[in-house]
Amino acid sequence: MSVSVRVPAQLRTLTGGVGEVQVEATTVGEALKALDVAHPGFAERLFDSAGELRRFVNVFVADEDVRFLDGLATPVAEGQVISVVPAVAGG
Repeated sequence: MSVSVRVPAQLRTLTGGVGEVQVEATTVGEALKALDVAHPGFAERLFDSAGELRRFVNVFVADEDVRFLDGLATPVAEGQVISVVPAVAGG
């Protein structure tokens, strides 16, 4: 199934400036891995050494944080949009 992954501005250097990438996947994890295959460099920025999402990376499917769904196993439907949003800190 084709889904869209929205790429934050900070990571668009990996996609040649493209803000949204189409990938074939049935879960969030598959989509993010497909993104890395198409545009190498994403995996090291998104996943920790255990293969889990880094704590400062938020991923949303249809405006729902995947951490409150099934994590990387969250299913995605044809045409759905996955948004990668880095955490913002400061003060």
